[in-house]
Amino acid sequence: MDHPVDATNEDGADEHLLKEAEKIAVALGRMFPGLCEVVLHDLRDPEHAIRAIENNLSGRQVGDPATELGLARIADPDYPGVVQNYPNRFPDGRPAKSTSIGIKNAAGEYVAALCLNLDVSVLSPVTLALSNLVATDSEHRERPLETLRDRTARELREAVEARAAERAATPRSLSREEKKALVRQLQRDGYFDSRDAAQTIADLLGVSRATVYNYAKRGVTRP
Repeated sequence: MDHPVDATNEDGADEHLLKEAEKIAVALGRMFPGLCEVVLHDLRDPEHAIRAIENNLSGRQVGDPATELGLARIADPDYPGVVQNYPNRFPDGRPAKSTSIGIKNAAGEYVAALCLNLDVSVLSPVTLALSNLVATDSEHRERPLETLRDRTARELREAVEARAAERAATPRSLSREEKKALVRQLQRDGYFDSRDAAQTIADLLGVSRATVYNYAKRGVTRP
């Protein structure tokens, strides 16, 4: 004989899960102030899903709607319970590394999601500082003894990101004058000798290829 489901008990159990998850969200956020945003989504109410947001880095508020990932979990109980270390971006363009953890009730339905958004841009200056710390010969850092040709796109990207990190910024968030100075430094360091360098630099800085050549001015011949 089937027993009727006690909806009141079920709702109470779901609410208990949310309250426990909220304690975790608050604790995690306060452990990493200024670095990691922690958001608890109540998937029972997708239009007003955000139940708690600790260490707010995205500008969202309690009562804001669920994200696409939250909606996907609501629609599909078989959606992965953990989506870890995926690239993301805050509204102002800062890069983030995110992890989303789905929380199911006893009936196997997603009722909540705990999301962590790590501000990667904050770590860039730290990474640069550590690189400088372990460098073996700082005497020639500003003026290299030689220029290596055929630099790869990866080397070029690392150079652009490192120079932006020196200003505690991302390449796209640099001012026009800072981008111009960066392009000219890359030119002096020989990065324009590599194939498609101008287009790669343009993509990283969020400008056109023509703008990159304009910043570089004399000394670069268009292919």
